[in-house]
Amino acid sequence: MAFLFATQNLNAVLRVMQWGVIALIFLFFLRVIRAVWVEMSPTTIRRSRAERRQEKVEAKPPRPAAKRKQLYLRVIEPSEREGMTFDLDDELTIGRSPGCGVPTPDDIYTSTLHARLFRRNDQLWVEDLGSTNGTYVNSEKITQSLRLGKGDMLQVGSSVFEVTR
Repeated sequence: MAFLFATQNLNAVLRVMQWGVIALIFLFFLRVIRAVWVEMSPTTIRRSRAERRQEKVEAKPPRPAAKRKQLYLRVIEPSEREGMTFDLDDELTIGRSPGCGVPTPDDIYTSTLHARLFRRNDQLWVEDLGSTNGTYVNSEKITQSLRLGKGDMLQVGSSVFEVTR
């Protein structure tokens, strides 16, 4: 009798564990589907009302092009693209999409539209566009727009860039 009772308890415990494993598998597949959805859906740039208001207040006419310090984005890694440079004028996007100003089609860790470099008040800024693997400036992951300067290292996926003059 005691053996039968122990077997029934063991079966009940095993049944609960089976349902737990099924639930974990279901959650895993939901996470995979969400990651695919985020990667495939178009990225929208959301800014808070306060940021838009601050930009209007701080908006100044741009300096003449002769006084603006021309910055470039120089490829450090991957080695086969090392030394390539890109002009950092008003706005530039980085990603796997061929329409990006800095296309990285072979970098599997870069999102389709990964990051955006832009000018605000004649200063260069970078923002992550909701990428899966994040954008790093000087080995620090950014969570909001960040000002870039000469010598800063920008990592997008496995590609590394340096801001130069």
